Amino acid sequence: MAGLGALARKIFGSANDRKVKAFKAKVAEITALEPEVQALSDEDLRARTEQFREQLKNGASLDDILAPAFATVREAAKRALGQRHYDVQLIGGMVLNSGQIAEMRTGEGKTLVATAPVYLNALTGKGVHVVTVNDYLAQRDSDWMGQVYRFLGLTVGCITHGLSDDERRAAYAADVTYGTNNEFGFDYLRDNMKHEREAMVQREHNYAIVDEVDSILVDEARTPLIISGPLEDRSDFYNTVDTFIPHLTEEDYELDEKARSVSFTEAGNEKLEGILSEAGLLKGDHLYDVDNVAVVHHLQQALKAHKLFQRDKDYIVRNDEVVIIDEFTGRMMPGRRFSEGLHQALEAREHVSIQPENQTLASITFQNYFRMYNKLAGMTGTAATEADEFADIYSLEVVEIPTNRDVSRIDDDDEVYRTVEEKFLAIVKLIDDCKERGQPILVGTTSIEKSEYLAELLKKHGYKQIDVTDPASFIAAQQQEGGKAKVFAVLNARYHEQEALIISQAGLPGAVTIATNMAGRGTDIQLGGNVDMRLDIEVGEMPEGEKRAAREAEIKAEAEELKQKALAAGGLYVIGTERHESRRIDNQLRGRSGRQGDPGHSKFFLSLQDDLMRIFGSERMDSMLQKLGLEEGEAIIHPWINKALEKAQQKVEARNFDVRKNLLKFDDVMNDQRKVVFEQRIDLMDGDTIQETVADMRHDVIEDLVTRHIPERAYPEQWDTDGLLEEVRTILNMDLPVKEWADEEGIADEEVKERLRRAADEAMADKAAKYSPDIMRQVEKAVLLQTLDNLWREHLSNLDHLRSAVAFRGYAQRDPLQEYKTESFTLFENMLAQLRQITTAQLMRVELVTEQPPAQPELPEMHAHHIDPVTGEDEMAEPRDPEKPETWGKVGRNEPCPCGSGKKYKHCHGALT
Repeated sequence: MAGLGALARKIFGSANDRKVKAFKAKVAEITALEPEVQALSDEDLRARTEQFREQLKNGASLDDILAPAFATVREAAKRALGQRHYDVQLIGGMVLNSGQIAEMRTGEGKTLVATAPVYLNALTGKGVHVVTVNDYLAQRDSDWMGQVYRFLGLTVGCITHGLSDDERRAAYAADVTYGTNNEFGFDYLRDNMKHEREAMVQREHNYAIVDEVDSILVDEARTPLIISGPLEDRSDFYNTVDTFIPHLTEEDYELDEKARSVSFTEAGNEKLEGILSEAGLLKGDHLYDVDNVAVVHHLQQALKAHKLFQRDKDYIVRNDEVVIIDEFTGRMMPGRRFSEGLHQALEAREHVSIQPENQTLASITFQNYFRMYNKLAGMTGTAATEADEFADIYSLEVVEIPTNRDVSRIDDDDEVYRTVEEKFLAIVKLIDDCKERGQPILVGTTSIEKSEYLAELLKKHGYKQIDVTDPASFIAAQQQEGGKAKVFAVLNARYHEQEALIISQAGLPGAVTIATNMAGRGTDIQLGGNVDMRLDIEVGEMPEGEKRAAREAEIKAEAEELKQKALAAGGLYVIGTERHESRRIDNQLRGRSGRQGDPGHSKFFLSLQDDLMRIFGSERMDSMLQKLGLEEGEAIIHPWINKALEKAQQKVEARNFDVRKNLLKFDDVMNDQRKVVFEQRIDLMDGDTIQETVADMRHDVIEDLVTRHIPERAYPEQWDTDGLLEEVRTILNMDLPVKEWADEEGIADEEVKERLRRAADEAMADKAAKYSPDIMRQVEKAVLLQTLDNLWREHLSNLDHLRSAVAFRGYAQRDPLQEYKTESFTLFENMLAQLRQITTAQLMRVELVTEQPPAQPELPEMHAHHIDPVTGEDEMAEPRDPEKPETWGKVGRNEPCPCGSGKKYKHCHGALT
């Protein structure tokens, strides 16, 4: 069947080929316009922007002006940047304009590709967002590509951490706005906590192009964006719970590495009941009594912390804190914390200071944020393996764009060894071979632990690790003995500050670079080294003049010579030390080699002890290899093994997709409610007066009050007049003769409702007359918005608890998702009933001391975590001011004191605490 499919593709072309072919006619049209735009002066070229805008106002569509607009951008890029779009880059731009994902290999110039569709869509005046993975790339791309947009008369903004609301508002008002996924998402959440429409910074979500779309919409989309505020400290409780776990044996819990889950067995539950009872923490007779829900939750989190998480793989301990390591990029993410008490459980396990949990104030998943855009597009080097997910969740199709030059990289079949030790010895042998012929080597590992294991092994074989903290000596060491010196560099989360330097020189002849995952690094490895980086390091401080010019020419000539040596040696050799769960991450590593037609080589080394091989049943293969007489140090190499591994990876990817899809189904329920609440807030802020809304709420409350205490068609003697009188006093703040009304002949519940409505309306009218209608309108708006915000936060917490609880309904053959939908709707209705009652009660009681308009309520203390994937630092944290200890945040005991004394914190300001 596979053969028939290949034959059909050969004759008819694949579906992807047909899509690409459809765009080629448009490329010819754009190229035909080139002589015309080349003849224009700069002013005339810029004037085309207004002409296009006029055409759009007069009813033309974006497709109508695509060819002349793209031709204009191509010419502007030539003049502003000295770069002309290749034909394949124009095809990529058309794919992006049509709201699809352009898959383009590393080094094909995705940054330039985006300029054409961005310009075209910015002509509508509704704004275009270009989304990047970190602040560095957002700033770099807005400065770099901004030259093209500004040349054509468009405005460009850039959203980075640390901007004020006014600066953000100005950046969003620009025609083109660059920023990170986190910044865009957090600004949306913060906007929906503001109390005035003018204070909001974002405008409509018109069109977004997401760079590294797989990293942002798949990897990053596993966790929501959360804005939170602190709760009380419960360190003792976490430490106590942590001491229970070492008492458990393997019979007390079930561990499933494939599903990354662990749970208590019956024996474990009985043992824990005894332990908790002795510790005085068990309420009632059984562990699963409703009063023990919180304790059980934290016991499960402590079990996860001990059995599912490995130090130096999933997290590291640094400066008295547990720092998460991103499994896809291998970078540290200080500031990002696991939720629901899991991070506190890890802190208790590692005996470091326990930070208090936070209450969620607002949250959204990237899936639901990016689905708000009218048009969404993305670009990356690796998306085909996740095509189903992009289509299913985001309605995005993946189109593979042909390379400008044919790829000449050789991808070898995997080598499979019996043990990890044999595998790494084979890797060292290959590194020796590459060193001998001066071929640059990039070794990709899946964790810090593995990269350090390989580093130690290389040291035993006579290699020396280069100090990466001094750029000049680092470059000199890499070039020592023409690249044949036995030296190597390590790039992982422990050395993230030197990342750009290490990557820039990884293409030098004979350079050996060990890297923990190469996903989304935003930098190409150039053969012969990165000239711009060398110029910056070696002549950056030199004054302008002949001496500097001579040194620059010398460096450029040297780099060209080194490039030729690296090319002659076969280009960059990429070595994978094991297969990742996702084929996409393996492809990203491979894609570092063979950019723009360069030669290259890639090979993966595996052992039967690797996680992927071990989890997917390598015992049978091990016994089979022993029977076949596989000697120590020998490998099995066969295309069938590659196919089997690919199938295993596909299974893992499918499972992970199902997990994300299931999480999204639950989040969609909350998202529907969030949209209603956020839209209501905007309507309230936009309205000049909400008097009618408040009056309707007051009347609904009175309706509910009377219905509760006066049953339908009941006789007056059956009325609960005492209860009604009490609630009228509590909620409406009025003392009314309710009991006397009940004694009146022929009175019914409708008459009571009418009297209460009239009395309440008169009381509010008196307040408005007393304080002035304008001030009262402002008070009504402030009270309603503040009450809505407080109840929404409480509702988010209730939904979190509900989500944990409904998971167990599956045991009773009930669909947890359906249960969640039903009960969350009930909770939402309850929240709205509370909103009506609390708002009415507050407004009926409000007394203003002054006749000045009330101040807008302050926003609560907020913490938003935004981790820069390049530096690993929390970009949402305030920069430290040596003069102001309140800006320092949490300082590690052994860190240099932020005051600048040069002493360790524990011996300086830390000694005072």
